[in-house]
Amino acid sequence: MTDVLIVGAGPAGLLLACELGIAGVDTVVLERHPQRPAFCRGFNLNTRALDLLARRGLSDRLISEGWQVPHAAFSGLPVTLTLAGAHTDHPYSLGIPQTRVEEILEAHARDLGADIRRGHELRALEQDSESVLATVTTGGGKYRVRAGYLVGCDGGRSVVRKQAGIDFPGTDATRFFLLGDVELAEPEALPFGVTTGPGGTVSVIPRPGYVRIITADQHPPADKDTPVTLELLQTAVDGALGHHVELRAVRWLTRFGNAARQAAEYLRGRVILAGDAAHIHPPAGAIGVNVALDDAFNLGWKLAATVRGAAPAHLLASYHTERHTVGAHVLANTQAQVLLGDANNQLGPLTNLLTRVASHPEGNRAFAETITGLDTRYDMHPDTAHRWLGRLAPNLTLTTETGDTNLAGLLVTGRGLLLDLAEGSVIRESAAGWANRVDIIDATCPNHPELRAILLRPDGHTAWLNTADHDHTDGLHQALRHWHGPAAQPANTASAATSH
Repeated sequence: MTDVLIVGAGPAGLLLACELGIAGVDTVVLERHPQRPAFCRGFNLNTRALDLLARRGLSDRLISEGWQVPHAAFSGLPVTLTLAGAHTDHPYSLGIPQTRVEEILEAHARDLGADIRRGHELRALEQDSESVLATVTTGGGKYRVRAGYLVGCDGGRSVVRKQAGIDFPGTDATRFFLLGDVELAEPEALPFGVTTGPGGTVSVIPRPGYVRIITADQHPPADKDTPVTLELLQTAVDGALGHHVELRAVRWLTRFGNAARQAAEYLRGRVILAGDAAHIHPPAGAIGVNVALDDAFNLGWKLAATVRGAAPAHLLASYHTERHTVGAHVLANTQAQVLLGDANNQLGPLTNLLTRVASHPEGNRAFAETITGLDTRYDMHPDTAHRWLGRLAPNLTLTTETGDTNLAGLLVTGRGLLLDLAEGSVIRESAAGWANRVDIIDATCPNHPELRAILLRPDGHTAWLNTADHDHTDGLHQALRHWHGPAAQPANTASAATSH
């Protein structure tokens, strides 16, 4: 028995385990691989992912180990998307191996009490109105786990999604590419970046001690799971360049395509999907790990409140509403990059137009914020026209009775946060009925003297705010009820009710 069973110990599953652990939710994580693979799929945390991780105190260690690149990854346009001036606390992409991100998240999840079981594979699941029953196999046999909720973070071929009967509509791959982590026998024979030859292009990405080579698979086999060999990659690279460049010392070889699919439902009964289990898309823009982390961050606090019985009835369903919309945007963004990067397409005039827009400072910033998800905005209740509402609030510098701090530091508890920024206001008294679910803190914000109060969801998104120019005090209770349920009944009232 466990409160939540997570299938898959990748970035989404591990961050979700951390989020549930903060809330004291009993969590078991199953991972079919006995150990983390020796190869590394991704090397990029984007600016939004770093902003989110900072809200739990998890970004500093990653930043100290990675390398900062002051622009966003984007394919298809001959323009660098700078992050200078973007609405973020981290105006750069962070180069860091996905395996290292997973190591740090796993250690944190274990510290918070998560039971992580490697070499344990989900075989089947069945659910009813009260729980999910999972059948699990290991090297030593088979057992069953009953959980209040089961979350599939088990990749694009998700067993959870298939077992739950959730449709996965979209488009099949029409183009395939070969990827190899190898060494160049003569490092100077092929420069970093994209080299175009008579037969196609070859991308070379520097990695610690080796390079990542990507080129088109001009003749993919009928069975796309057929293993890629060094000989196949060598032939494809030589064919694209029109001459021989020797590759050696293979670390990892794989094939990928431009398929784009999204689960019709992120939530069915007590089964939930996150990360690649919920959406697959071309790797353009290096967005995959970042969207997976974003899914987990949105889901964690909602699932925890639901498990504890403290959530309003609609809260868990809002995970699908919010993240399915974002996922659809990601599929569209990555597909657009693939089209723009196709040298044989008929989109030259469009590429030219977008290049001109991206060359303008404001257009460049808008592109960067769209591609990285910095423009993510969720619908709020009540909704107003303030530019922060629904978006991740900036990391405000604050002064409280205990000293100087910042907004990110106050969110590490994983609870909602209500800042009362106007001396002598009645915000604290007005919100007292939610003090068991929301931290209510008196503070001053010197850089934004117009702010009187701000309510943040546990994921850092602005749920309500009050300013000198926009007095919406009457909306505070509506926002608190919408995200955290009804106010707690005062103790004396509860006692009186019990006595009668």
